Amino acid sequence: MKRRSRLLAVLTTSVVVGTLGVLGITNALAATSGPITGLGGKCVDVASASSANGTAVQLYDCNGSGAQSWTVGNTDNTVQALGKCLDVAAASTANGAKVQLYDCNGSAAQKWTASAGTLVNTGSGKCLDATGQSSANGTQLQIWSCTGTANQAWSLPGGGSTPPPSSGLNPAVAPGGNFNLGIWQLQLPVGSPGSPTTIPSSQLKGANGYVNPTYFFTDKTDGSMTFWAPEKGVTTPNSKYARSELREMNANGSAADWKLAGSHKLNATLRIPNVTKNVCVGQIHLGSGGPSTKPLVELYYRPNGDIYLGTENSPDGGQTLHKVGNVPLGTKWSYTIAVSGGNKINLTVNGSTTSYSIPSSFNPYGMYFKAGSYNQSSSDSTTNGAKVKFYVLNVTHG
Repeated sequence: MKRRSRLLAVLTTSVVVGTLGVLGITNALAATSGPITGLGGKCVDVASASSANGTAVQLYDCNGSGAQSWTVGNTDNTVQALGKCLDVAAASTANGAKVQLYDCNGSAAQKWTASAGTLVNTGSGKCLDATGQSSANGTQLQIWSCTGTANQAWSLPGGGSTPPPSSGLNPAVAPGGNFNLGIWQLQLPVGSPGSPTTIPSSQLKGANGYVNPTYFFTDKTDGSMTFWAPEKGVTTPNSKYARSELREMNANGSAADWKLAGSHKLNATLRIPNVTKNVCVGQIHLGSGGPSTKPLVELYYRPNGDIYLGTENSPDGGQTLHKVGNVPLGTKWSYTIAVSGGNKINLTVNGSTTSYSIPSSFNPYGMYFKAGSYNQSSSDSTTNGAKVKFYVLNVTHG
């Protein structure tokens, strides 16, 4: 089944070359062999060190092997390893087309240009891209429209550049420069009563995208996407709590509203430096299909470090809490909220997975993910509240 990966990942200021950067054209970058490094400091790697045509090209821990030694600066603008060329499968120009190793044939599918920290395929005009903005070993490389995010930033041998930092986050840009916010809408704890301000994805995207210095910003010390929700703030009509929170959207700007059938995942790495009583940091929420405005599940964090998953008993309400872990306040941790088989929630917290059945009464509803700081306490205080800092935020549907 075709998978659609959408991720919130990261931008780096690393550049591919320090000169004009056109492979095989600039004199400053003569043919040179060595590793190409990308997201998370991982190396571009030929899977299983196989030179067979069609072998996948992936990210992997750098190990100094021949499968990670690439010759760049060739006069024909190719990038080569194991005697073969870096190639876009079937000379495709589509987003998501896989990159492979193949006999060199002089086609545009095998020609690459280094530009502003990216590797652009001549045949498609698209960037070499780590699928799903993931730095995990085995992540397949593909081509994708150039976005400026760190999963498209590469350091070449002989280029004099520095590999991207392991965090991959750039503290000098807006959150949209570090994360793909083209599939999110932001709700803020300001606006008119019952009608909080929302920021569309078109304004969130990019290194110069939307920033609110109080409620939604890039932390200048670590590059994290930071949300602040005070105890006193504008709320939706169906809630008494303020939030600075992302709501999942489709790439075309319409509201996400997917069915439970299939595979759906929300993955995050985050840290909560302060929270008054309780904060929701991730949700699956009900969309169309009925009158309910309830969540399906909510993931909560409390100041003593306890993490709870709240599962809704039915669309009419009633939530059951399940303690799923403990992480000290201010400590970085990770979660994945996944739907599988249309009837099960799989929650993974720091590698430990628990599963929960989805009542059939939810089947008529569409769903969407939410993530951020949805504070679960209210008062007249604008200084008490919950701050949540995200280092990774990915959504995958399949």
